[in-house]
Amino acid sequence: MGKIYGYVRVSSADQNEHRQMLAMEEKKVDKKCIYMDRQSGKDFQRPQYRRMVEEIQAGDLLYVSSIDRLGRNYEEIQDQWRILTKDIGADICVIDMPLLDTRNGKDLMGTFIADLVLQILSFVAQSERENIRTRQRQGIVAAMVRGVKFGRPTAEVPDNFQDLVSAWECGEIPVREAIHLSGLSESTFYRRLREMRTQGELY
Repeated sequence: MGKIYGYVRVSSADQNEHRQMLAMEEKKVDKKCIYMDRQSGKDFQRPQYRRMVEEIQAGDLLYVSSIDRLGRNYEEIQDQWRILTKDIGADICVIDMPLLDTRNGKDLMGTFIADLVLQILSFVAQSERENIRTRQRQGIVAAMVRGVKFGRPTAEVPDNFQDLVSAWECGEIPVREAIHLSGLSESTFYRRLREMRTQGELY
């Protein structure tokens, strides 16, 4: 019997890994053998996952709580499953889906069923990811229709901005002083200057 590993993934710092860690504890996975990424499942360029793949060997066992914790990209889930089980020779157990346990049913029928379930679940994982993106886009469009502004707010120029620009251009004050008195950053000062000249707001 080889080593037992666990892989845990949460999408952001706002998500809690407690449920997945509890599942690993129930499977008696040593904490030193649990690899966790706080990253999107859109691909497998995750530091802890890559480290785990380098460590895992033939005869080892990898636990993941569910297929979407492994990833959310249909093709890449298939590729990584093949790398782990075929190229490396490790076993994988998806805890919430007993059919996805490569220790069971190593005959032709068992392999066929596991491969079929994997294809279905990885397809569902990617579909959900695409649905999330669609809902996000729809939410942004709806917010824009309501007049919600995205990005940093446009810096307001002071009422005496034109006087400051004129004083600078006439040589009465240096540009640094004009910028300081405007209360704007240097980049914002020049950007607003260009915008206002383009729009004919300065004379």
